[in-house]
Amino acid sequence: MTQTLSLRRPDDWHLHLRDGAMLQAVLPETARHFARAIIMPNLVPPVVTGDQAAAYRDRILAALPEGMRFEPLMTLYLTEETDPEDVAAAAASGLVKAVKLYPAGATTNSASGVRDFDKVRGVLEKMAEIGLPLCVHGEVTAAEVDIFDRETVFIDRVLDPIRRATPGLRVVMEHITTSGAADYVRAQDGDDLGATITAHHLIINRNHILVGGIKPHYYCLPVAKRESHRLALVGAATSGDARFFLGTDSAPHTDANKESACGCAGCFTATNTMSLVAEIFDREGALDRLEGFTSLNGPAFYRLPVNEATITLEKGAPVTYPAHIVSADGPVTVFDPGFPLHWRVL
Repeated sequence: MTQTLSLRRPDDWHLHLRDGAMLQAVLPETARHFARAIIMPNLVPPVVTGDQAAAYRDRILAALPEGMRFEPLMTLYLTEETDPEDVAAAAASGLVKAVKLYPAGATTNSASGVRDFDKVRGVLEKMAEIGLPLCVHGEVTAAEVDIFDRETVFIDRVLDPIRRATPGLRVVMEHITTSGAADYVRAQDGDDLGATITAHHLIINRNHILVGGIKPHYYCLPVAKRESHRLALVGAATSGDARFFLGTDSAPHTDANKESACGCAGCFTATNTMSLVAEIFDREGALDRLEGFTSLNGPAFYRLPVNEATITLEKGAPVTYPAHIVSADGPVTVFDPGFPLHWRVL
Protein backbone atom coordinates (compact mmCIF):
# COMPACT_ATOMS: atom_id res chain seq x y z
CA MET A 1 0.00 0.00 0.00
CA THR A 2 1.27 3.47 -0.88
CA GLN A 3 0.48 6.74 0.87
CA THR A 4 0.82 10.21 -0.63
CA LEU A 5 1.19 13.62 0.93
CA SER A 6 1.08 17.00 -0.83
CA LEU A 7 2.90 20.03 0.60
CA ARG A 8 3.60 23.56 -0.46
CA ARG A 9 7.05 23.49 -2.05
CA PRO A 10 9.57 23.69 0.81
CA ASP A 11 12.38 26.16 1.43
CA ASP A 12 15.77 25.64 3.05
CA TRP A 13 16.57 28.35 5.59
CA HIS A 14 20.26 27.46 5.93
CA LEU A 15 22.29 26.20 2.96
CA HIS A 16 25.91 26.04 1.85
CA LEU A 17 26.43 26.07 -1.92
CA ARG A 18 30.15 26.93 -2.00
CA ASP A 19 31.40 28.28 -5.34
CA GLY A 20 32.94 27.23 -8.63
CA ALA A 21 32.92 23.51 -9.40
CA MET A 22 31.30 22.57 -6.10
CA LEU A 23 28.47 25.03 -6.67
CA GLN A 24 27.85 23.48 -10.08
CA ALA A 25 27.65 20.02 -8.55
CA VAL A 26 25.48 20.65 -5.48
CA LEU A 27 23.01 23.31 -6.62
CA PRO A 28 20.79 20.88 -8.59
CA GLU A 29 20.47 18.67 -5.50
CA THR A 30 18.74 21.51 -3.65
CA ALA A 31 16.85 23.03 -6.58
CA ARG A 32 15.22 19.69 -7.35
CA HIS A 33 12.95 19.98 -4.29
CA PHE A 34 13.39 23.44 -2.73
CA ALA A 35 12.04 26.70 -4.09
CA ARG A 36 14.31 29.04 -2.09
CA ALA A 37 17.20 28.90 0.34
CA ILE A 38 19.06 31.23 2.66
CA ILE A 39 22.58 31.08 1.23
CA MET A 40 25.51 31.06 3.62
CA PRO A 41 28.17 33.72 2.92
CA ASN A 42 31.26 31.94 4.29
CA LEU A 43 33.16 31.73 1.04
CA VAL A 44 36.87 32.49 0.77
CA PRO A 45 36.93 35.47 0.84
CA PRO A 46 33.57 35.90 2.60
CA VAL A 47 30.57 37.75 1.16
CA VAL A 48 30.66 40.95 3.22
CA THR A 49 29.17 43.67 0.99
CA GLY A 50 26.04 44.13 -1.05
CA ASP A 51 28.07 44.14 -4.28
CA GLN A 52 29.69 40.83 -3.36
CA ALA A 53 26.30 39.32 -2.54
CA ALA A 54 24.94 40.44 -5.91
CA ALA A 55 27.89 38.89 -7.72
CA TYR A 56 27.50 35.61 -5.80
CA ARG A 57 23.79 35.53 -6.58
CA ASP A 58 24.60 35.94 -10.27
CA ARG A 59 27.03 33.00 -10.12
CA ILE A 60 24.39 30.83 -8.43
CA LEU A 61 21.77 31.62 -11.04
CA ALA A 62 24.27 31.01 -13.84
CA ALA A 63 24.94 27.55 -12.39
CA LEU A 64 21.24 26.63 -12.23
CA PRO A 65 20.45 23.90 -14.77
CA GLU A 66 18.01 24.79 -17.52
CA GLY A 67 14.43 24.02 -16.56
CA MET A 68 15.00 24.30 -12.81
CA ARG A 69 13.49 27.13 -10.76
CA PHE A 70 15.22 28.27 -7.61
CA GLU A 71 15.62 31.57 -5.77
CA PRO A 72 18.78 32.17 -3.72
CA LEU A 73 18.11 34.38 -0.70
CA MET A 74 21.37 36.18 -0.04
CA THR A 75 23.07 36.97 3.25
CA LEU A 76 26.01 39.09 4.34
CA TYR A 77 28.85 37.86 6.52
CA LEU A 78 29.08 40.03 9.64
CA THR A 79 32.56 41.33 10.43
CA GLU A 80 33.81 43.95 12.83
CA GLU A 81 34.22 46.27 9.83
CA THR A 82 30.71 45.78 8.38
CA ASP A 83 29.13 49.09 7.34
CA PRO A 84 25.58 49.49 8.72
CA GLU A 85 24.57 51.65 5.76
CA ASP A 86 25.77 49.06 3.23
CA VAL A 87 23.68 46.46 5.05
CA ALA A 88 20.65 48.74 5.02
CA ALA A 89 21.07 49.50 1.31
CA ALA A 90 21.43 45.81 0.41
CA ALA A 91 18.31 45.00 2.41
CA ALA A 92 16.32 47.89 0.92
CA SER A 93 17.18 46.68 -2.59
CA GLY A 94 15.60 43.32 -1.82
CA LEU A 95 18.88 41.50 -2.43
CA VAL A 96 19.86 40.59 1.13
CA LYS A 97 17.43 38.80 3.47
CA ALA A 98 19.65 38.36 6.53
CA VAL A 99 23.09 38.90 8.05
CA LYS A 100 25.11 35.95 9.34
CA LEU A 101 27.02 36.03 12.61
CA TYR A 102 29.92 33.62 12.94
CA PRO A 103 31.93 33.86 16.14
CA ALA A 104 35.52 33.89 14.87
CA GLY A 105 36.84 30.35 14.53
CA ALA A 106 33.55 28.59 15.23
CA THR A 107 33.27 26.58 12.02
CA THR A 108 34.30 26.32 8.35
CA ASN A 109 35.65 29.58 6.92
CA SER A 110 34.79 31.57 10.04
CA ALA A 111 38.17 33.21 10.64
CA SER A 112 36.76 36.59 9.57
CA GLY A 113 33.96 36.39 12.12
CA VAL A 114 33.31 38.48 15.20
CA ARG A 115 35.57 38.53 18.27
CA ASP A 116 34.48 41.79 19.90
CA PHE A 117 30.70 42.06 19.86
CA ASP A 118 30.81 45.71 20.90
CA LYS A 119 32.27 46.47 17.47
CA VAL A 120 29.13 45.24 15.67
CA ARG A 121 26.63 46.98 17.92
CA GLY A 122 25.92 49.68 15.32
CA VAL A 123 25.13 47.07 12.66
CA LEU A 124 22.81 45.18 15.00
CA GLU A 125 20.99 48.38 15.93
CA LYS A 126 20.51 49.24 12.25
CA MET A 127 19.19 45.71 11.60
CA ALA A 128 16.71 46.04 14.45
CA GLU A 129 15.56 49.36 13.01
CA ILE A 130 14.90 47.93 9.54
CA GLY A 131 13.71 44.47 10.63
CA LEU A 132 16.53 42.52 8.97
CA PRO A 133 17.11 39.12 10.64
CA LEU A 134 20.40 38.08 12.21
CA CYS A 135 21.26 34.43 11.65
CA VAL A 136 23.60 33.15 14.35
CA HIS A 137 25.98 30.24 14.53
CA GLY A 138 25.41 29.79 18.24
CA GLU A 139 28.68 28.60 19.71
CA VAL A 140 31.38 30.26 21.75
CA THR A 141 34.95 29.51 20.77
CA ALA A 142 36.77 30.00 24.09
CA ALA A 143 39.31 27.21 24.50
CA GLU A 144 38.23 26.46 28.07
CA VAL A 145 34.62 25.68 27.04
CA ASP A 146 33.92 22.03 26.24
CA ILE A 147 32.77 21.56 22.64
CA PHE A 148 29.54 19.92 23.85
CA ASP A 149 28.75 23.00 25.97
CA ARG A 150 29.48 25.71 23.43
CA GLU A 151 25.87 26.26 22.38
CA THR A 152 24.60 26.55 25.95
CA VAL A 153 27.36 28.97 26.92
CA PHE A 154 26.72 31.05 23.77
CA ILE A 155 23.08 31.56 24.73
CA ASP A 156 24.06 32.77 28.19
CA ARG A 157 27.15 34.84 27.35
CA VAL A 158 26.39 36.19 23.88
CA LEU A 159 22.89 35.70 22.49
CA ASP A 160 20.77 36.73 25.44
CA PRO A 161 22.87 39.84 26.18
CA ILE A 162 22.74 40.87 22.50
CA ARG A 163 18.96 40.51 22.41
CA ARG A 164 18.50 42.42 25.66
CA ALA A 165 20.78 45.22 24.44
CA THR A 166 19.09 45.43 21.01
CA PRO A 167 15.30 45.47 21.40
CA GLY A 168 13.50 44.50 18.22
CA LEU A 169 16.42 42.59 16.72
CA ARG A 170 15.04 39.60 14.85
CA VAL A 171 17.21 36.52 15.39
CA VAL A 172 17.36 33.01 13.94
CA MET A 173 19.21 30.51 16.10
CA GLU A 174 20.58 28.29 13.38
CA HIS A 175 21.00 24.52 13.57
CA ILE A 176 20.14 24.23 17.26
CA THR A 177 21.40 21.02 18.89
CA THR A 178 20.32 21.06 22.53
CA SER A 179 17.17 20.85 24.60
CA GLY A 180 18.25 24.09 26.26
CA ALA A 181 18.23 25.94 22.95
CA ALA A 182 14.74 24.67 22.15
CA ASP A 183 13.58 25.67 25.62
CA TYR A 184 15.10 29.13 25.21
CA VAL A 185 13.09 29.68 22.03
CA ARG A 186 9.87 28.54 23.66
CA ALA A 187 10.44 30.79 26.67
CA GLN A 188 10.52 34.00 24.63
CA ASP A 189 7.57 36.27 24.00
CA GLY A 190 6.89 37.92 20.66
CA ASP A 191 7.84 36.93 17.14
CA ASP A 192 11.46 38.10 16.95
CA LEU A 193 13.16 34.75 17.66
CA GLY A 194 13.11 31.60 15.57
CA ALA A 195 15.30 28.52 15.20
CA THR A 196 16.26 26.20 12.39
CA ILE A 197 16.75 22.48 12.88
CA THR A 198 18.67 20.27 10.46
CA ALA A 199 17.63 16.89 9.15
CA HIS A 200 20.82 15.26 10.42
CA HIS A 201 20.43 16.58 13.98
CA LEU A 202 16.99 14.96 14.04
CA ILE A 203 18.66 11.62 13.29
CA ILE A 204 22.13 11.34 14.81
CA ASN A 205 23.55 11.74 18.29
CA ARG A 206 27.21 11.80 19.30
CA ASN A 207 27.35 8.00 19.51
CA HIS A 208 26.81 7.84 15.78
CA ILE A 209 30.03 9.80 15.30
CA LEU A 210 32.22 7.97 17.80
CA VAL A 211 31.01 4.45 18.61
CA GLY A 212 32.67 1.65 16.66
CA GLY A 213 35.18 3.98 15.04
CA ILE A 214 35.12 7.61 13.99
CA LYS A 215 32.48 8.32 11.31
CA PRO A 216 33.71 11.48 9.56
CA HIS A 217 30.57 11.94 7.47
CA TYR A 218 28.53 12.40 10.67
CA TYR A 219 30.91 15.05 12.00
CA CYS A 220 29.36 18.51 11.88
CA LEU A 221 29.42 21.79 13.79
CA PRO A 222 27.67 22.28 16.07
CA VAL A 223 28.52 18.69 16.87
CA ALA A 224 25.65 16.28 17.56
CA LYS A 225 24.91 15.91 21.28
CA ARG A 226 23.42 13.25 23.57
CA GLU A 227 20.33 11.23 22.60
CA SER A 228 18.23 13.24 25.04
CA HIS A 229 19.00 16.38 23.03
CA ARG A 230 18.17 14.68 19.73
CA LEU A 231 14.81 13.67 21.13
CA ALA A 232 14.21 17.25 22.27
CA LEU A 233 14.90 18.49 18.75
CA VAL A 234 12.48 15.95 17.30
CA GLY A 235 9.90 17.15 19.78
CA ALA A 236 10.44 20.78 18.80
CA ALA A 237 10.38 20.13 15.06
CA THR A 238 7.21 18.03 15.19
CA SER A 239 5.42 20.20 17.78
CA GLY A 240 3.72 22.53 15.33
CA ASP A 241 5.38 25.53 17.03
CA ALA A 242 5.89 28.04 14.21
CA ARG A 243 9.17 29.27 15.67
CA PHE A 244 10.92 26.09 14.49
CA PHE A 245 11.60 25.51 10.80
CA LEU A 246 13.85 23.56 8.45
CA GLY A 247 17.36 24.73 7.76
CA THR A 248 19.43 21.84 6.44
CA ASP A 249 22.92 23.28 6.92
CA SER A 250 23.74 20.97 4.03
CA ALA A 251 27.49 21.45 3.77
CA PRO A 252 29.39 19.77 0.93
CA HIS A 253 33.00 18.75 1.40
CA THR A 254 34.91 16.32 -0.78
CA ASP A 255 35.57 12.93 0.72
CA ALA A 256 39.29 13.72 0.76
CA ASN A 257 38.61 16.71 3.01
CA LYS A 258 36.25 14.77 5.27
CA GLU A 259 38.35 11.61 5.58
CA SER A 260 41.59 13.20 6.70
CA ALA A 261 43.69 13.77 9.79
CA CYS A 262 41.79 17.04 10.36
CA GLY A 263 38.48 16.41 8.67
CA CYS A 264 36.07 19.19 7.73
CA ALA A 265 32.78 19.62 9.58
CA GLY A 266 29.52 19.24 7.71
CA CYS A 267 26.88 16.77 6.53
CA PHE A 268 25.66 16.86 2.93
CA THR A 269 21.89 16.29 3.03
CA ALA A 270 20.55 18.28 0.09
CA THR A 271 19.89 15.14 -1.94
CA ASN A 272 17.63 13.33 0.52
CA THR A 273 16.44 15.92 3.06
CA MET A 274 12.73 15.60 2.32
CA SER A 275 12.85 11.81 2.66
CA LEU A 276 14.76 12.17 5.93
CA VAL A 277 12.36 14.61 7.58
CA ALA A 278 9.25 12.84 6.28
CA GLU A 279 10.52 9.61 7.86
CA ILE A 280 11.05 11.32 11.23
CA PHE A 281 7.65 13.04 11.18
CA ASP A 282 5.96 9.79 10.16
CA ARG A 283 7.57 7.94 13.08
CA GLU A 284 6.26 10.62 15.43
CA GLY A 285 2.75 10.52 14.02
CA ALA A 286 3.16 14.16 12.96
CA LEU A 287 2.83 14.14 9.19
CA ASP A 288 0.09 16.74 9.51
CA ARG A 289 2.76 19.15 10.84
CA LEU A 290 5.42 18.45 8.21
CA GLU A 291 4.24 21.21 5.88
CA GLY A 292 4.49 23.78 8.66
CA PHE A 293 8.09 22.81 9.46
CA THR A 294 9.29 22.63 5.84
CA SER A 295 7.13 25.12 3.97
CA LEU A 296 5.17 27.56 6.15
CA ASN A 297 7.03 28.55 9.32
CA GLY A 298 10.17 29.83 7.61
CA PRO A 299 8.40 32.18 5.20
CA ALA A 300 6.32 33.51 8.09
CA PHE A 301 9.42 34.40 10.10
CA TYR A 302 11.19 35.97 7.12
CA ARG A 303 8.00 37.80 6.12
CA LEU A 304 7.94 36.25 2.67
CA PRO A 305 5.03 34.68 0.79
CA VAL A 306 4.49 30.95 0.92
CA ASN A 307 5.35 29.14 -2.30
CA GLU A 308 2.39 28.59 -4.58
CA ALA A 309 3.77 25.40 -6.12
CA THR A 310 3.42 22.05 -4.38
CA ILE A 311 5.35 18.81 -4.16
CA THR A 312 4.01 15.32 -3.54
CA LEU A 313 5.68 12.71 -1.36
CA GLU A 314 4.86 9.03 -1.64
CA LYS A 315 5.46 6.32 0.93
CA GLY A 316 6.25 2.88 -0.41
CA ALA A 317 9.23 0.63 -0.97
CA PRO A 318 12.57 1.92 0.38
CA VAL A 319 14.11 4.76 -1.62
CA THR A 320 17.60 4.39 -3.02
CA TYR A 321 19.82 7.46 -3.13
CA PRO A 322 23.32 7.67 -4.58
CA ALA A 323 26.08 7.23 -2.02
CA HIS A 324 27.98 10.12 -3.58
CA ILE A 325 27.53 12.98 -5.95
CA VAL A 326 30.32 13.80 -8.36
CA SER A 327 32.02 17.17 -8.52
CA ALA A 328 35.07 18.31 -10.44
CA ASP A 329 36.74 18.76 -7.05
CA GLY A 330 36.07 15.15 -6.01
CA PRO A 331 33.21 12.96 -4.70
CA VAL A 332 30.86 14.23 -1.97
CA THR A 333 29.20 11.66 0.30
CA VAL A 334 25.43 11.92 0.67
CA PHE A 335 24.24 11.64 4.29
CA ASP A 336 23.24 8.08 5.20
CA PRO A 337 20.72 7.93 8.07
CA GLY A 338 21.52 4.29 8.78
CA PHE A 339 17.95 3.11 8.26
CA PRO A 340 15.64 2.69 5.24
CA LEU A 341 13.79 5.71 3.88
CA HIS A 342 10.29 4.99 2.60
CA TRP A 343 9.22 8.50 1.56
CA ARG A 344 10.20 9.87 -1.86
CA VAL A 345 9.41 13.07 -3.71
CA LEU A 346 7.51 12.27 -6.89
